[in-house]
Amino acid sequence: MVRLPLTPEEVERGQRLGALLRTARGERSMLHTALDAGVSPETLRKIESGRVATPAFPTIAAIADVLGLSLDAVWSEINRAGREQLAS
Repeated sequence: MVRLPLTPEEVERGQRLGALLRTARGERSMLHTALDAGVSPETLRKIESGRVATPAFPTIAAIADVLGLSLDAVWSEINRAGREQLAS
């Protein structure tokens, strides 16, 4: 199966997601956050750096849960910039 290239909007959304998770993690260690969420530290590192622009939903749900973020808040935040651009 061939994976289609990501659109610029998808790349930007992935970068916003990574920044949101990184900020929410704060001083908590990446290792403990990843292990508590059931993902590898490398996966969390890639998501936080925006290198994985479209991570799997269960992965994001697990990380958000560990960080105390609601999925509604995550979705709203990562899509906010796109809505602001459309409004301009």
